[in-house]
Amino acid sequence: MGVGRVVIEADGGSRGNPGPAGYGAVVRDSASGEVLAERSEAIGVTTNNIAEYRGLIAGLEAAAELGAAEVEARMDSKLVVEQMCGRWQIKHPGLRPLAAQAAALVGRFGAVRFTWIPRERNKHADALANAAMDAAAGKPPREAARRAAPSAGEPAREVAAPDSAARVRAREVAARAATGRAGTDPATVKPSWEPR
Repeated sequence: MGVGRVVIEADGGSRGNPGPAGYGAVVRDSASGEVLAERSEAIGVTTNNIAEYRGLIAGLEAAAELGAAEVEARMDSKLVVEQMCGRWQIKHPGLRPLAAQAAALVGRFGAVRFTWIPRERNKHADALANAAMDAAAGKPPREAARRAAPSAGEPAREVAAPDSAARVRAREVAARAATGRAGTDPATVKPSWEPR
């Protein structure tokens, strides 16, 4: 039996860019805030942005396993949120297959909304990502990871409406990402941000 509506909090990081990296994802019941699933993993040496996408994918997979019908994905990565909403191009070739994988998972839900949140409101997922990196480095887990608390604070800023248009746009992004094609018409080119 499915859980209805859930909130995913996802994060990823690297110690150096690229550097040793990991991700964390938390799935919560949207009504009670109860933690339904946690995912974290060290993923070797890679970039921060790749780790952020891996965190999103892990969260979406966990939500799908729980049978969620609707998802709000909250991240402190402006890049991932804007790319998944289709407003920024995905120029980096290493991110395209990850964006395509995430978009394919988005299509499994009735509605998905992507929301940017400040880093301080993403502490649980951040703690999981850091714990995974610590474990890979042979360090003891940080106390924050063992006692990560639910996010609190001001309401999240919604950046994509939870309607079918967002899902359609995500599929378009995935299609472009999978083929490596980007629009060449200046009227359709979206602003993009690339890491140095």
